[in-house]
Amino acid sequence: TTSACTACQNLQWRCTPECLFAPYFLPDQPERFANVHNVFGVSNVRKMLNELLVYFHEDCINTLAYEVDMRVKDPIYGCVSVISVLQKRAARTQNHKYLALATPCSSSMLSPGTR
Repeated sequence: TTSACTACQNLQWRCTPECLFAPYFLPDQPERFANVHNVFGVSNVRKMLNELLVYFHEDCINTLAYEVDMRVKDPIYGCVSVISVLQKRAARTQNHKYLALATPCSSSMLSPGTR
């Protein structure tokens, strides 16, 4: 006998083999469901999953859980702060690439075998 998923335990539902949440909210992760439920609501999570192919369900739940974790760490900006930092790094790297491509190499910079 298997125990009910955290979603069904929390909501006092009967967990069936067809449970939409069972694969993603395991009984040993009660905080994960509670946090996702508190921020997004079980109805919204169910709607999201029903609109996606099953193949994408795990990514969806992992993304929601990540967003919740980031909101706990940064209640004002959440994951937007991480996205902003990554965008700035990407832009800086792109600028360095353009500068490297635009800067002509002098013959003194070349190794002896390439002259």
